[in-house]
Amino acid sequence: MSTIERGRPVVGTTPRTPVGRTSEVNTVATPAVQPSAARANAVVDGFESGRAKSTATVAGVFTAPAGSKDKVYDGKLVGAGGQTFEPGTPLSDVPAFTPKNNPNATATVIYTNGMRTDLAKQTAELQALADTTGMRTIGIHNSTQGTVADLFQAVKDKLDKGTNPAVDTLADTVYNELKAGRDVHLIGYSQGGLITSRALSDVARRLRIEDGMTKEQVEQTMSKLNVETFAAAACTYPDGPNYVHYINNRDAVPTLFGLGGKGWSPADLLRDAGKGAKVHYFSEDTVFSGAHSLVDTYLSHRVPFEQARAGQF
Repeated sequence: MSTIERGRPVVGTTPRTPVGRTSEVNTVATPAVQPSAARANAVVDGFESGRAKSTATVAGVFTAPAGSKDKVYDGKLVGAGGQTFEPGTPLSDVPAFTPKNNPNATATVIYTNGMRTDLAKQTAELQALADTTGMRTIGIHNSTQGTVADLFQAVKDKLDKGTNPAVDTLADTVYNELKAGRDVHLIGYSQGGLITSRALSDVARRLRIEDGMTKEQVEQTMSKLNVETFAAAACTYPDGPNYVHYINNRDAVPTLFGLGGKGWSPADLLRDAGKGAKVHYFSEDTVFSGAHSLVDTYLSHRVPFEQARAGQF
């Protein structure tokens, strides 16, 4: 197997387990065969039905020692109620957050949070995303260690240097889903958008080097990815996925560190939203009154994904 020299561990050096389907399109995927007793509450796409699976039966469940700081959850999968699971746990074993008005939703999105967000706050964001999108939501936790440490990590993410457990978990999850032939729907907010960009670049690199794909084949494979970003701090994205980016012109994070605001600037020469991307600009509030808020500002401008891809905001 070829390796990728990155100055951090190669994505996927640990064994990978194919994970469940995560698409807004409700196509059925067949999960691995399990004993009938363990399958009592499962649905055909590999995700849970109305009743949540007991975490006692899930091998990947993670329980932090009492008094642990948020760092222990870094890169963990986050399910309903804030339950956490080890990276590599099949998504079919992670009980998702469900929309309050549609507990039987089947389409699923994987969400990566931004800076200064502990597990409790991400849990609230995951429920808000489920309610807004009408999809089941599962999180990948980008832990916080305080503003200064989070900023330092974001700088390293911008430079694609060092390790970030959330990047590795997201990249492994996406790669496994693509290799299993399943669609994936991702949402990244603020630094979570930067993490998404970095993880997708890792996936593209791995498909090219380890799987021997041409650039065209990589883009075709990654076309099974639907990606939404809100206030993202990333300014480049690899070609292939179907992108929708939301940018508040009054939000300093995406306008200064991400794809920029509406209107051309010299910095645009260094920016790339991804081939065929749709970028929705709007202007609301100020940096002092919630311009960067995911729940209060950005989600109020979100429209269904296919509608957004058609440019109908």
